[in-house]
Amino acid sequence: MGSCLQKPKSEEDIQSRRIDKKLELVQKESDDHVNLLLLGAGESGKSTIFKQMKLLHLNGFDESEKKDFKQHIHSNAIESIQVLIKGMKTLNFEFTNERNIELSEKINDIKYSQELTQEIAQSIKSIWEDQSIRQTFQVSNQFQLIDSAEYFLSQIETISQPNYIPTIDDILNVRVRTTGISETEFDYEDIHFKMTDVGGQRSERKKWIHCFSDITAVFFIGAISEYDQTLFEETDTKRMTETLMLFDEICNSRWFRDSSIILFLNKIDIFEKKIKHIDLNVCFEDYDGGCDYETARNYIKEKFLELNQQTDRLIYPYFTCATDSENISSIFKAVKDTIFQSDLQDLGLL
Repeated sequence: MGSCLQKPKSEEDIQSRRIDKKLELVQKESDDHVNLLLLGAGESGKSTIFKQMKLLHLNGFDESEKKDFKQHIHSNAIESIQVLIKGMKTLNFEFTNERNIELSEKINDIKYSQELTQEIAQSIKSIWEDQSIRQTFQVSNQFQLIDSAEYFLSQIETISQPNYIPTIDDILNVRVRTTGISETEFDYEDIHFKMTDVGGQRSERKKWIHCFSDITAVFFIGAISEYDQTLFEETDTKRMTETLMLFDEICNSRWFRDSSIILFLNKIDIFEKKIKHIDLNVCFEDYDGGCDYETARNYIKEKFLELNQQTDRLIYPYFTCATDSENISSIFKAVKDTIFQSDLQDLGLL
């Protein structure tokens, strides 16, 4: 007669079942509570990451939303050429083409919000192609010039067309200053995410306190290409210095003691070009690695990581280009796995 008694479960079976239940719990908690907070200084690329999430996980931008970016793109182009004209005068350069003297006076009277007509665009094109303006652009780190200046000025005729509709690349490159708090929610691999973006300028940071509840992970965005640039609010302070101070404050804050810290060392594409002719020692006097790309970027990474005062906390660094959808897509997948592993560590399973 066969026995109806079940074979006693081994300790391994019991542990396996326990792990399975905890994994289910982790998954359930992730489904309900994956709250991501984007933090970083102004112009670090936070809002571009925010736009990438919409592109990658929320079917992108419809026709109406694309058109909404048109005025911002026009403003970026007008602002950029005005900054370059002012910078050229500061450097005591003179226009190579005398006709541009009169054109520049007209351009300086234009408001950012003014419509970018084809006539204005032709004036901007003429000024942008002037040799003295190009020389000014080569030292634009001395001025508050947006990163996308060359991108939009180089296609000024296209973006001024009456039937122009911004492309995805245009939308990713346009600079729109974040004020207040923006939120978006999306699903990725059966997990529900809520992402919050807050203004990065000093005047906006006091509003961050409202975002500190139940944060699963902090995405800190730092633009490593800005090592030779100064702050918009305080022109005597290097942007990199400010970014490191801000990361120190966030990384060691009691508000984020239980949150994963994901470090995006952003604008790596701009950094790779810049490091070839501007040494990192303009910001870090002790740096002696020359203009080697790998050496320089790893030096900056270590500068961030060494600020972590919590010995039991890991910082997860990634080199990113926020305007590159493929780069951000692959990194976000890795970040999702990192957050999941962090939950397992908290449960004592790793």
